[in-house]
Amino acid sequence: MKKYLLLLSAVIITLMMSCDNSVKINQEKQAKMDDSLIRVYLKANPQLKVQKHSSGIYFQVLAEGKGQHPTESSMVTVNYTAALLNDMVVDKASGFSSPLDHLIKGWQIGIPLVKEGGTILLIVPSGLAYGANGVGRIPENSVLVFTVDLTEFK
Repeated sequence: MKKYLLLLSAVIITLMMSCDNSVKINQEKQAKMDDSLIRVYLKANPQLKVQKHSSGIYFQVLAEGKGQHPTESSMVTVNYTAALLNDMVVDKASGFSSPLDHLIKGWQIGIPLVKEGGTILLIVPSGLAYGANGVGRIPENSVLVFTVDLTEFK
């Protein structure tokens, strides 16, 4: 009986590991597709002079701002617009406040690139945004284009 339990445990562990690998492969595949879509978007919008961050986000500092840069532990207040790559606005807010470490990873990486009073354009791959879940008007696996004004942080 112990042999069967041991064998069953080994089979279950193997299946779980293969599921993890499958998820990782799918995430890598999605990241490559997102990057291709972003590059097509950038070719269609040559006025954008973005840089690619090592994380995979693309960004352009539109206005540097003054003072210090926020950190992941900062409470940030922003005005922002979020759009899909087809320029359809899917979210917009003024005076939105939150701890930066509670927001999407793309913002945690991108917002500290500007100072208080600064404005940044962020093109965020789906894996650093809402991923396969989507939220509200944002479909699953969506690349998002944000314009973010960092009005203040604490």
